[in-house]
Amino acid sequence: MKTVLSPSPHFRSPMTIETAMYGVILALLPGALAGLYYFGLNALMVILLSIAGCLLFEGLVLRARGQGLEPLKDGSAVLTGLLLAMNLPSGIPWWMVLVGAAVAIGLGKQVYGGLGYNPFNPALVARVFLLISFPVALTSWPEPRPLSLSLDAVTKATPLGEMKTSLLLNGNIGEAATMGLFDPLIGKVGGSLGEISAAALVLGGLYLLVRKIITWHIPVTYIGTVFAMTGVFWLINPERYASPTFHMVTGGLMLGAFFMATDYVTSPVTEKGMILFGVGCGLITVVIRLFGGYPEGVSFAILLMNAATPLIDRYTRPRVFGYPVGKGARS
Repeated sequence: MKTVLSPSPHFRSPMTIETAMYGVILALLPGALAGLYYFGLNALMVILLSIAGCLLFEGLVLRARGQGLEPLKDGSAVLTGLLLAMNLPSGIPWWMVLVGAAVAIGLGKQVYGGLGYNPFNPALVARVFLLISFPVALTSWPEPRPLSLSLDAVTKATPLGEMKTSLLLNGNIGEAATMGLFDPLIGKVGGSLGEISAAALVLGGLYLLVRKIITWHIPVTYIGTVFAMTGVFWLINPERYASPTFHMVTGGLMLGAFFMATDYVTSPVTEKGMILFGVGCGLITVVIRLFGGYPEGVSFAILLMNAATPLIDRYTRPRVFGYPVGKGARS
């Protein structure tokens, strides 16, 4: 009998970098189309500029490093550009979009060596950079106007922003206590492209789960933790804390849980690690939303847990077969 010797790993999968990246891009299309419907030409310009900027800066860095442009085909730069656009208001100045693209590719990805080496989600690095550098522009949310072809927009606060403002001024959450959930579910609220239409984002997330591009561990534990924690505070004082269903359909929770916290490179590789990661993201998100200065905490929560990923992987990795255990085991 002949045997074939080959180096590990021996596990094979039809999933490639390209199929995973373009699968996530496809899953983001319902959310992106909702943004285009409610914010019109401004949203289209942000999406196209962000994707084009990421491709441009990726190509420039690859050339500067003496590499070919072949990596541009794997879809990672396109996905980073689309995710960045989904985290931005549609009324943001065009040059800020390009600054964000440069930060995402340069400081969020290529400075570490490119795809597979970045410890933080590149799109979130750029989003937080822009938020800290240009807080007014990053918190000016256009009011949704379906199928509008005008580039002019009237700003409107997000539901989380209105809740935070009312809490600071009046000591209660105001209209958030009685706000209907249908509008934020379909996207008729102020916010970034990824903060509207929770239904469209969940639809894309379910596609990722069915295609097995992602697993359930991070999104389910992330969303479940936010639901459970906000539910406890809501039961204690519903005048000061919004209902858990309100937190489900407002803000960037669905975008973060399905599309950003599940990033292969920056999230844990073990199932236990993924669960810890999701719970950690949920805890930090709720703490920032309820007690922090910012109305939204998804971006900060995911970046902080990205930093903890190596430690989580270290303490949740499976024991090697034959590893000695016990007090008298030799090292």
